[in-house]
Amino acid sequence: MTLTPELEAKFNDQITLEFEANMVYRQLAIEADKQDLSGFANWLRAQADEEIEHANKFINHLLARDGSPIIGALSAPSVAADPSALTIFQAALDHEKKVSEAIRELYRAAEAAGDIDARPILNWFVDEQLEEEDTVGEIVGQLELIDGDGSGLLRLDSELGARTSAGTEDDD
Repeated sequence: MTLTPELEAKFNDQITLEFEANMVYRQLAIEADKQDLSGFANWLRAQADEEIEHANKFINHLLARDGSPIIGALSAPSVAADPSALTIFQAALDHEKKVSEAIRELYRAAEAAGDIDARPILNWFVDEQLEEEDTVGEIVGQLELIDGDGSGLLRLDSELGARTSAGTEDDD
């Protein structure tokens, strides 16, 4: 089934939002690196890479349906000056909630258009966003428990630093 122009535009908006999420996570990683929290920065960079993978899933969906993927205008992420680790991850959680709501709106639009071909990808993203919010929310909760304690912060930094990512760039 070919996408309606309105639904294609909404998918393109989601592509743009996924790239925006990439930039938010990249900026948050920079903020963590500035504080010598390399484990947090590593986790945030891996999450940024995942956001590009998400954008690519939407791009591929549009291409498979003879659509025209378009990346819209991206605005630079806004981050508080010298944010705490808690502030960094609260910003990440806030952005995940924004993405989750956009996915739900896209799902509603696809349902209203009777576009059952969009269901598999949108179901995957609904599940993914539940996981994303849960994971980042857990980190926020741990940071709240740590309450700025240096040893707890360094332990969590070390734990999050163990996350690996294949990355989105070819090393060749």
